[in-house]
Amino acid sequence: MPRRSPRNSLRALTALAATQGGYFTAKQAGRFGYRPPHLSYHAAHGNIERAGHGLYRMPTLPTSAHDDLTRLWLWSRARNDRPQAVVSHQTALALHELAEAVPDIIHLTVPLGFRKRTPRGCRLHQAPVARQHTQAFDAVPVTTPLRTLQDLATDPTLPAEQFVRAAHAASRRGMIIRRELHALLAQRRAVRAARTRRRRSA
Repeated sequence: MPRRSPRNSLRALTALAATQGGYFTAKQAGRFGYRPPHLSYHAAHGNIERAGHGLYRMPTLPTSAHDDLTRLWLWSRARNDRPQAVVSHQTALALHELAEAVPDIIHLTVPLGFRKRTPRGCRLHQAPVARQHTQAFDAVPVTTPLRTLQDLATDPTLPAEQFVRAAHAASRRGMIIRRELHALLAQRRAVRAARTRRRRSA
């Protein structure tokens, strides 16, 4: 296998980082010949920036408007270096432009058994999310409008009035069909009724 020149290695790594909001992992850099000593050297000289444990950023690339989402998505990577998180709940609702306000914290759904410590300003939800229930938002996977609303139908942190308005807006924009709208509203009513019964019996 021919040896890759430093210039070509940098070009290839930069191209990869450009698809990930400017970020790359130490393992990804290793594919292009950048070993830990090389990364330490380049970080010390300002050629790359440390962004977390085993996570770096190319300072020559522009910062994405959703830089925090990309960084957290890559933070969630497993030992095989594959990110596990999906942007979900109120954060996904805002990305789909169905929210009335941008949430103060970032909501991510991670697999059952996920054990990393939750970063500050982030809330983790553990649940399986099938690939067909996600869509790409820049480099980051986000739950589809339907899956987002299904998650929020049982989430008491979103006021019922806001949920209803979001569901109707999704229907008007063709993000969900009429049958799905009725099912979501019925699910939300059932959850509220069950919660009311629990409060009365307490």
